[in-house]
Amino acid sequence: MSSQDAAITVIGAGLAGSEAALAAARLGVRVRLYEMRPVRMTPAHRTGDFAELVCSTSLGGEGEMQAKGLLQAELRSVGGAVVGAADGSRVPAGNALAVDRDEFSARVTRAVREHPLIEVVAGEVEAVPEGLTVIATGPLTSDALAQDVARLTGSERLSFYDAAAPVLAAESINLDVAWRAGRYDQSADYINCPFTKEEYLRFVGALEQARSHTPHDWEKLEFFEGCMPIEEIARRGVDTPRFGPMSPKGLDDPRTGRWPYAVAQLRQEDREGRMWSLVGFQTGLKWGDQKAVVNLIPGLEQAEIVRYGVMHRNTYLNAPEVLDSTLQLRADPQKFVAGVLAGTEGYLESAATGWLAGTNAARLALGLLPLTPPAESMLGGLVRYLASANPRGFQPMNVNWALVPELPAELNPKTGKPRKLGKREKRPVMFRRGLEAFMVWAGQDAGLAVTPPAVPEPEADALPVLR
Repeated sequence: MSSQDAAITVIGAGLAGSEAALAAARLGVRVRLYEMRPVRMTPAHRTGDFAELVCSTSLGGEGEMQAKGLLQAELRSVGGAVVGAADGSRVPAGNALAVDRDEFSARVTRAVREHPLIEVVAGEVEAVPEGLTVIATGPLTSDALAQDVARLTGSERLSFYDAAAPVLAAESINLDVAWRAGRYDQSADYINCPFTKEEYLRFVGALEQARSHTPHDWEKLEFFEGCMPIEEIARRGVDTPRFGPMSPKGLDDPRTGRWPYAVAQLRQEDREGRMWSLVGFQTGLKWGDQKAVVNLIPGLEQAEIVRYGVMHRNTYLNAPEVLDSTLQLRADPQKFVAGVLAGTEGYLESAATGWLAGTNAARLALGLLPLTPPAESMLGGLVRYLASANPRGFQPMNVNWALVPELPAELNPKTGKPRKLGKREKRPVMFRRGLEAFMVWAGQDAGLAVTPPAVPEPEADALPVLR
């Protein structure tokens, strides 16, 4: 089939769907992209913009030591739209790729709407259409479509709860109490609120007493470990938060020169530094209780919450039962699934699977075979896991180094026995191995234009001054 006649449908214009549409259009395939917002909104979204971020504004750590850093580099090498928009809207966040929420979504929306091969249709899709289709409706897939997908796959629909952290106005943070620093003096991109033991115990006690969202009887309250609400963490034990998101390790209080008993950290949300979110403080607390608890944090006694944390249902498929590593449904190879619905967790993972699903759907439209990235690459490791994991108790997966093969053992020349490499030795090697394998695959097997995967340097502007 000629590219002029080739066409696919994409459902959902979140990170996965937007990336899928742009990836297919880049191969010369026409795309009809459906998005139900703003005709029908979800409990978590605020706008009708594409790729709106509803939880954190971070796309994960960068560099050769980070699994997400490898996935970022892979997507950069093939011109990924989401990581490109993130690079263009980044804000200071130490070794992480964090973005200005509104600017990021605006960049993706503009790229989609201005592409001549993409037709955007506003409205809800209640049934999977005929023909080549990428289903990327995300964690808040409407009930009607989710039921049709379940019918198509013959698999039980699963759901869990996800929570977002509150966002605060910078001017309401008391920097006479809080201070800017990164762990072990790595950067000054975070604001730290120190607790004494008494303040911490008072805070945890308030968390335990605060009122949470109560699900309907027919909803099973099951949280994903990577986005556990702070109140649920506190219920696991009084010290659990300070050994988790409230750990003081590596943070010397400038007033004492010592680590506090516990710390609440804030991460910059926007380019200007006017909004900051509480790191690891996803919550489903009722708003009145949420404000009372936040105001118990030292330095945040008068904090203004500009966006409250929310909790909502996430919907995903039991990927090992229904998906191939090409992201095709086994029950109907003309249907592809990407993003959280495919069993991934994380913004970057959603975008990456969207890119692969869109690319493979376009290849099929052009009469070519769908492909799977090499196992050494982070995207290849992720989609192979989705297709082959134990389906019993399956939960969505973030990228991590365990998804890719270990390095061959090196022999100690003195003993002749295998030498165990530490993380700092092997991860840069695994990074370069994975990126090289991905770029060779993309250039030779997939026939995609490959660009140098340079990581943009952070802007040289001074960090925003908070008053």
